Amino acid sequence: MTKLPHEVDDSHRLSDDDWKTVVEHVPLVSVDMVVEHDGGIVLGKRQNEPAKGTWFVPGGTVWKGERLTDALQRVARGELGTEVSVERRLGTFEHFYDTSEFDDVVGKHYLATAFLVRPESDELRPDDQHAELRVFEPPFPSFHPYVERYLDAVEEVFD
Repeated sequence: MTKLPHEVDDSHRLSDDDWKTVVEHVPLVSVDMVVEHDGGIVLGKRQNEPAKGTWFVPGGTVWKGERLTDALQRVARGELGTEVSVERRLGTFEHFYDTSEFDDVVGKHYLATAFLVRPESDELRPDDQHAELRVFEPPFPSFHPYVERYLDAVEEVFD
């Protein structure tokens, strides 16, 4: 049976050289999640570039032929260990980073569509991109500027 474009699987994966070419020349389409949980938001301590060493929202790239909501669930299962329910779409945000996972590629550019979500399970498990997951409760400390923008968008949704 032929798969519909949104029924993607791992066969789309690029070689490291092809991925490097994409990162070097093309903005990346991604989904990010502001995860409401236990009275706060869930952030992961990043172990890879970009934003290595910072607390950041879970997120990931969208695969060709994949709907945003399908990408959101795939990324949630991978980075949180559970699916999520979507509360609100927060909008699309542009992110520019000075670093990438390639030493000889300067920076990364993302077009990230962010969602306010709730996990469908209370048990969250980090993936290998995150040293740990942690719930931060208001009042929030200072975070990466892109996380701050997401928190501002969440406030606007509920004002």
